[in-house]
Amino acid sequence: MAKQTKKQKSLAAKLGDNQKLYPVGEALQTLRDLKTTKFDETVEIAMNLGVDPRHADQMVRGMVSLPAGTGKTVRVAVFAKGDKAAEALAAGADKVGAEDLMEDMQAGNLAYDRVIATPDMMGVVGRLGKLLGPKGLMPNPKLGTVTPNVTQAVKDAKGGQIEFRVEKQGIIHAGIGKMSFSDEDLKKNFSAFVDAIVKAKPSGAKGKYVRKVSLSSSMGPGLKIDTTEVAGV
Repeated sequence: MAKQTKKQKSLAAKLGDNQKLYPVGEALQTLRDLKTTKFDETVEIAMNLGVDPRHADQMVRGMVSLPAGTGKTVRVAVFAKGDKAAEALAAGADKVGAEDLMEDMQAGNLAYDRVIATPDMMGVVGRLGKLLGPKGLMPNPKLGTVTPNVTQAVKDAKGGQIEFRVEKQGIIHAGIGKMSFSDEDLKKNFSAFVDAIVKAKPSGAKGKYVRKVSLSSSMGPGLKIDTTEVAGV
C-alpha cells in the first residue's frame, strides 16, 4: 500500500472520532480522500438490523436491482433445456445445460455468481444441494432464480441485481458499486439497497429495525451513516 499523504494522515486522525455520523455524500468523499490503493475498490454497505434470523419470522432475504449496476462481471449458469436453453444463451448466460451442467459442477466447476433454473430442472438441480447451498447459489423460487422466464432472470443478474441475506448477528452487507462510480450513482445504489431492506422488514422484527448503517471501501474504514437522512428508516 502507498504511503499516506499529509491530507490522508489528517483525515485518518479525524476518524479517531468514530462516533461521527456522516451524510452519505460526505462519507463517500472521505473514503475517496483516504484511498491509498491503485485498484478499483468496492464500496460496501453494512446494516445492523433488530432481528434474530434464527427465527423464521425474523429472516431478511431477497433481491434488489442496483440502478447503476455493481461494476462487477457476473457469471451466470442456467439449468434449462430446448427453447429455454436457447433463450438463456441469447440473454447472455455464461453456461447453459442440464445433466451435463450438473456433472460439470460436480467435477468442481462452480465459478458462478448466480445459478438459475427452470422449474422442470429442479429434480436435477436438487442433487447439487450440498455443493450449491453452502455457496448461496441454490436456485430459489422466492428469489426469482427458479423461473420459466430465464431471459429476464439472466438480464437481471447481469444488469446489477444482487441478493441480500441477514447473517446470524443481525448484520446484512453487500457491495453497492465501485469507487470509480460517480457519487450520484453510488447514492442511487445506496438508496435502492436501503429501501429494499426496509421493505423486507419481517413480521417478527421487534423494536427499532434499522439500528446502524455504515459505508466502507475494500481497504478503507467503516464510516457510520446518519440514518436521519435515510428514507424509511
